[in-house]
Amino acid sequence: MDRRSFLRTSTVGAGAAAATTLAAPAYAQGNRTLTMVTSVPDGFAVFDDAAQLAIDYITAMTDGQISFNKMPAGSLVGAFEVFDAVSSGQADVYHSAEYYFLNQHPAFAFFTAVPFGMTAQEMANWYYRRGGQALHDNLSSLFNLKPLMCGQTAMQPGGWFNKEINSADDLQGLRFRMPGQGGQVLGRLGASVQNIPGGEIYQALASGQIDGAEWIGPYADERMGFQEVTKTYYAAGFHEPGSTLSMVFNLEIWESLTPQQQTICKVACEASHAQNTALSLAENGAALARLQAGGVQVRQFPDDVWDAFGTAAAEVREENMGDPIYAEIANSVFESIRESSGWYEIADGEFMRQRNRVNAG
Repeated sequence: MDRRSFLRTSTVGAGAAAATTLAAPAYAQGNRTLTMVTSVPDGFAVFDDAAQLAIDYITAMTDGQISFNKMPAGSLVGAFEVFDAVSSGQADVYHSAEYYFLNQHPAFAFFTAVPFGMTAQEMANWYYRRGGQALHDNLSSLFNLKPLMCGQTAMQPGGWFNKEINSADDLQGLRFRMPGQGGQVLGRLGASVQNIPGGEIYQALASGQIDGAEWIGPYADERMGFQEVTKTYYAAGFHEPGSTLSMVFNLEIWESLTPQQQTICKVACEASHAQNTALSLAENGAALARLQAGGVQVRQFPDDVWDAFGTAAAEVREENMGDPIYAEIANSVFESIRESSGWYEIADGEFMRQRNRVNAG
């Protein structure tokens, strides 16, 4: 039986139990430099900021016992090859977005973002308080990996287009860069979806290889220079309402760390995650204003396009529900959303409505 077949028939618990046999002796003393591979070039706003901050925290809090040789996309392996590199032991840890690895298992989508899924805060609620971390651990252990949530771009925009989208028909044949389940949704609606690494998007857009692309948000997108190519920017996106990044260790490397070092890594990733969320949310407003001052036209999709997104998103989610691992994670995610949104709607939602009304007066 090949690994793919095994994953389709195994339970998460069995995978987690099997992974415990991989444990190596803990290193109580001595300095170690871990090789980290990432899915973006050095210095990429928001995405690489999360990775760099986490490793800086870990190095400082361990007083140099653990440091990192961070190797950006293409220096050791390609942007989408980091998963296999760390799973096999070619590298020690990766920083990436888990939805790049749907070919390994479709449930990895839930640990970045899915269409009409979790906002940044809802993701944190689920991951830290409603079992998300354990589900991520169990799935990753099947691949000899130990994950930690480490970065959050918050709401991602609909993206940059070379034409207006006035109806779902305008998506037919559109060559658009979008990974994850969002890309699968666009494909179902007739778009020609391209999964292009972050470091290659600008050139693909500028050369006309693609008709549009989504990335992270106004702050990061401005740094990428997309406004130099097109002036049509759709603000709210259906695909990633709260897009999570992860730092993922080779499981044997993780189990070779002392309990104290493991705790430091967890706390460092949590701190980086919080700072990264704040970075995205704090900088996007000012960046959007600069883009608009430079001639960028900010638009919203019409309701019938949102309806088409919603129908296709439900179909994409359902097509993997026969996989027990996927189904367990999906059910957990949407139960947590229902729990959180019930409170947000009657509390935060009403407050924001009243705040806007009062301040407008």
